[in-house]
Amino acid sequence: MLNRSLAASLIGLALLSGMPVRAADNSFSMAVIAPSDDSALRQAIIDTDDDNLAFVVVNGIKATSEACTDATYLERKILFDNAKNGLVVSLAGSDWTGCKSTAGKSIAIERLNRLRELFFSEDFSFGATKIPLTRQSSAPKFRSYAENSRWEFGPVMFATLNLPSDNNHFLSAAGRNNEFEDRLIANREWLQRLVTVATMRKMEAIVLFSDSDPLALPAAPVPRRDGYTEMRTQLTHLAGRFHGKILVIHDDVRPGAGPLGAIRWSKNLGTLAIGSRWVRLHVTPGADMIFGISTSGGVTSSRSGNEKAATMK
Repeated sequence: MLNRSLAASLIGLALLSGMPVRAADNSFSMAVIAPSDDSALRQAIIDTDDDNLAFVVVNGIKATSEACTDATYLERKILFDNAKNGLVVSLAGSDWTGCKSTAGKSIAIERLNRLRELFFSEDFSFGATKIPLTRQSSAPKFRSYAENSRWEFGPVMFATLNLPSDNNHFLSAAGRNNEFEDRLIANREWLQRLVTVATMRKMEAIVLFSDSDPLALPAAPVPRRDGYTEMRTQLTHLAGRFHGKILVIHDDVRPGAGPLGAIRWSKNLGTLAIGSRWVRLHVTPGADMIFGISTSGGVTSSRSGNEKAATMK
């Protein structure tokens, strides 16, 4: 297992050589944090700073109850910058979709663009260990979508996907869904590109981080328009063509999103709901049971892609 100093050295070499980093035995662990509030987020970063991790992903910048102000965003940016591990941010709906002005009008699009400026303008992660990231914005056609990023660790590709809760920010009022429609096009291209690159590079698995679970069917009352239909269809199709496993890690609490802390597999396509907590994902490339999960001080539990779930202890 990598210790932090060795991981930092290997990642430094990777920056120079362009080669993926892996431990001598190929196994590594990373953490995913879904912040419920400021104190919980800070404690999770303290905990993960002291852990033996390859990197950390924070699934959301702020809780729904927290203000959508620059002050809040900048406070979190400083917190992420000071993390000891390499830290990658994945956007959540709580970061922008519900933001309103003092007059009560939606400022979601303005806040989304501000978040892109503050958190996604560099091609490296936050934290003391700088992980090189490839952003979707490197393609001129999708230069606005810097929040979608990918990186590799050993033979596993990791990627973020801006897929917010609350029906993927589909708005029921007519003529108000330009943001949803444009982002849908970008996300579909991003998923296709991820699988294409992973296939070319013979990756064993792809791990996606998103706010919502695109594979979960809508619960009653069923919305007039399911905002995840296209993502669900595309992911299922791409998984059928991919030789490895695809795991979606999310913070979705809808009834159909599956039990917290359990990897639910359908053939080679799995989902893991983490809830308002942080969890470790243990990765053992080349093994039948490539993924295992645990909490701080917990016992790793893992299952293969043919089994139903991997349950958190």
